[in-house]
Order: sequence, then C-alpha cells, then structure tokens
Amino acid sequence: MDLGIDGKVALVTGATAGIGRATATMLAAEGARLAILGRRSDELDKLADEIGATGRQRPLTLAADLVQLEVPGRIREQVEQAFGGLDILINNAGAAEQPGTVLTEDVWQSQFELNFHQKRRMTEAFEDLLKASPQGRVITLATVLEPSGPSAAMSALGACLVWSKGYARHMGPFGVTVNCVAPGRVESEQLFKLFPDDSSRETFITTSGLPMKRFGCKDEAAGLILYLASAQASYVTGQCIAVDGGLKRAI
Repeated sequence: MDLGIDGKVALVTGATAGIGRATATMLAAEGARLAILGRRSDELDKLADEIGATGRQRPLTLAADLVQLEVPGRIREQVEQAFGGLDILINNAGAAEQPGTVLTEDVWQSQFELNFHQKRRMTEAFEDLLKASPQGRVITLATVLEPSGPSAAMSALGACLVWSKGYARHMGPFGVTVNCVAPGRVESEQLFKLFPDDSSRETFITTSGLPMKRFGCKDEAAGLILYLASAQASYVTGQCIAVDGGLKRAI
C-alpha cells in the first residue's frame, strides 16, 4: 500500500530513542524527507548515519532542548531553510518524573513545560507551513492511562488531549489533521528506568491486568503514528488512539 508519505517533509522530536527513533526510521523507509530533533547530538548523528546507509536521504539533525522558549522558532527557520516547508510534525519529546518524586511547584512547572507546552509551541511555530501543505499532519504523544496517584507528567499529557481536540477543529478547515497516540507500557529507556529488572517487569505484567501479558514494542506504536501520517488517514482527526495492549479499561 502506498501511504502517500514519499517526498513529504517530516519532523520528529525526541528522535534519539524509543518510539521517536522507530518512527523516524519508518518514515525514512517510506521516503519521507526527514528532520530529527533531540538533545543528544551523538545519537541523532548515529540515527542519521543509519538511515543514510540504507540509501535514503540523510536526515537533517537538530540538537536542541525544546523547553527553551526560543527553540521552536529557530527550529522552524532551519526546517524551512532546508526543505521549504513541513507536512508532518511528530510531537514525541517528553519524559515523566521518577516514581516517588516530591511534586513541588518546580516539578509541576517543569513537567508541563516538557510534556505539554513545548508540544503546543512547536505546533504553533509550524502552523502556517502545515496549513500550506496538501497533507498536513500533527501527531502528539499523550496518555489515556489513569495514574495511581498525583502525577505531574500524566496531568500534562492529559492536557495534550484537550488541546489537540480544540486544535483539530482549528486546523480542520485547512485539511490538517491533529491526533494523539497514547502508548501504554512500551519498551523504552523510560520503561526500563521504571521497571529496572525482570522481576519488577514480570510483577507488573502479572498484577496489572494487562490482557496481552507483555509490554509493547516501539514499532507497534510507531506503526500507528505512520498510519496517522499517511494519506489514508485524511479523515481521522481530533482522536486519541491508545496502543496499550488493552491496559486501560472502563470500570
């Protein structure tokens, strides 16, 4: 199936590892002209070299910390200079506070900056380019899982859902779709920090009621992102789709 991604310009944030890295690799395989963004320049260069070695165009690498207010505008300038526009924006960058973190005011502020505001600002920085695209797509990583207690990161990711729903209505008249993908427990650096050994991972799988009885893999989440970025998803907007092995349930 032709996903209609060949030749499209895509920007993936948080591309150095996990779902972001898998998404960038899949987009490149479909022929996207790619910009990849993260804080670790060495990992960005490694990924760019791997993609270039497949015969695809080597991605533009952008090392930056997205919580700095001036960064989205600067990234927009670099992407526009390199490619002339943008079709697909993947807001993947983010990280949760560690379990047991005392939720001070600074923690609340920093988590909302990292997991909500930087995604909003990045999207707003590219709004006019996305409107000008014949296949504008915004895909933001969020969550639909209920925390077991107060969580600054999950509260910020929940804000992404409400913002994305409103932004989808704002961008719909221009043919731009805006959706969220909500991964459950997907294998990643963050997951292994949360569950550092086989015993803790097995305990979670056994006691959480996870129907699939395993953690997800990053390619399973990236595959959904690829579909939402495709031409076939042109009538899917304002949605949040979970990739969680059935973990979330209504009770």
